[in-house]
Amino acid sequence: MTKKQPIIAVIGGGSCNREEARLAEEVGRELAKRGVTLVCGGLGGVMEAACKGASSEGGTTIGVLPGDNRQSANPYVRIPIVTGIGYARNVAVVKSSQAVIAVGGNYGTLSEISHALQSGIPVIGLNTWTIARNGREDKAIISAQSAAEAVDKALELATKESNDQD
Repeated sequence: MTKKQPIIAVIGGGSCNREEARLAEEVGRELAKRGVTLVCGGLGGVMEAACKGASSEGGTTIGVLPGDNRQSANPYVRIPIVTGIGYARNVAVVKSSQAVIAVGGNYGTLSEISHALQSGIPVIGLNTWTIARNGREDKAIISAQSAAEAVDKALELATKESNDQD
């Protein structure tokens, strides 16, 4: 039996600032260099930047699209998955991965973070949301300071999760 290639989700806003785009592109490149499949929402912003980075290194990119048109995928998505289910596709994005890297993001990103954490899927954050409970920071989102650190942490936790399930 062959070992399956890890799948890491990269999540973030459909529009983003220059720094978020740079970080997302670096994350995509790092994932591809390490033989990881990238799954995302398939549209613009952070998703496109991450896919661009992964594609530049020959990586595999999957875009889980909210609408009915595969042509809506950003140009760097190798495998578009058409769902027609709108934001509900956020669940499919995170559930398809062994770890999630969040870069920036808006409320859609926050919903993906929530679905991942609720499912026990580790979330690594780069310039993204923090959460608090009763005024105390909840450390469930694991902070990273660089793209390489985010990928390192995601792969370490994804490997641990995979081994725990074997």
